[in-house]
Amino acid sequence: MEDTRPDFRLSREALRVLLDLLRSDRRHGWGSTIETLIFLFWLACGTSYRVVSRAFDMPRSTVHRIVHRVAEEVVAIRHQVIHLPNTPEDLEAVCRGFAGLARHRAFLKAAGAIDGCHVRIKPPSGPDGQCYRNRKLFPSIILQAVCDHQGRFIDTYVGWPGSVHDARVLRHSPLFRRSVYPPPGHFILADGGYPCLQHPLPLITPYKRPVRGVGAQRFNLHHSRARSIIERAFGMMKTRFRSIFLKALEVHHTFVPHVITACAILHNICLGVGDIMALEDEHEEDDAEDEGEHGLETVSGAPWRDQLSAEVSALEEVPIDHDYL
Repeated sequence: MEDTRPDFRLSREALRVLLDLLRSDRRHGWGSTIETLIFLFWLACGTSYRVVSRAFDMPRSTVHRIVHRVAEEVVAIRHQVIHLPNTPEDLEAVCRGFAGLARHRAFLKAAGAIDGCHVRIKPPSGPDGQCYRNRKLFPSIILQAVCDHQGRFIDTYVGWPGSVHDARVLRHSPLFRRSVYPPPGHFILADGGYPCLQHPLPLITPYKRPVRGVGAQRFNLHHSRARSIIERAFGMMKTRFRSIFLKALEVHHTFVPHVITACAILHNICLGVGDIMALEDEHEEDDAEDEGEHGLETVSGAPWRDQLSAEVSALEEVPIDHDYL
C-alpha cells in the first residue's frame, strides 16, 4: 500500500483514526473524507491555497472554505484527543514514566512537563503587529503545552502574542486558574522561565545558575532528563508539519490558534497509533528566561524542590526497564 505520509504527513492508520473521530462527531460519506484530505494536504504543503487548488483541481475560494470548515471540525474533537489522565491508573503510568525518564524515584510524583513554543507568523499590519514580536525579534504566537512521559499533549493553551512572557501566559491559562491538575502531592516539571510554585499550580523548576552544591547539580540533571520530553514533543510536531513550523505561518493571525491546535491534535493521534516521526531537525531549545512577574497570590515551591533534591541525594536511581521515547 502506498505510504500516505509524504503527501498528508499521517500514516494510513492515523488517517483512519482521524476520519472515524470526525465522522462520529460530524458528517458522513465520501465528501467528508475528501475534505479532510484537502485540509491535511494544505497543512503538509505549508498552508498554500494555490498549491492545493492546483492539486485538487478546484477553485481557491472552495479550498479556503473547506480548510476553514475542517479546521473547525478538527478543533471540535480536541477534548477527545488532548486530555488529562482519565483514571488513577493512567496517572500512575504517567508518573512512573517520568521517574523512568528522570532515572530517579524522586520524580514518581511528576505528572507532566510544561513549556511554551513560539510559532512564527505573518504579523498583522499596523501598531498591533509589534506586540507579536518576541524577544528573539521574530513575530510569533505562543503555544503553551503540557505533555505526558511519551510526549503526548495533555493540555494546550494557544493564542497569546510572542512578546508576552511564558509566566504571564501561564497565569492566564485555565490550567493555572482552575487548578484541577495535577492532583494533590503531584507536580509539573518546568524550566527556569517559570516560577517554582506549590500553590495554586504545583510547578517544580531547576535550581538557578550558578548552581551551588553537588546535590542541586544532581537534581537539575535528573530534572532536565524528565522535563526535556516537552521539547521533544514540540520537535516531533514541528518535524511532522515542517512546512508550517519552520517558516512564518501565512494565514490570518486570528486563524493561527486553530491551525496550531489542529497540529497538536494530529500529533497525539499519530503517537497513539505508533506513527512516530523521527526528528529531522535538532529542536532549538529556548533559553530559559528569568521568572516573570508574580501578580497573583502564590506559594513558593522552593521548600518542596529542596525536599526532592534531598531525595535525589539519598535515594537510588530507577532501573531503566522502559524506553519511554
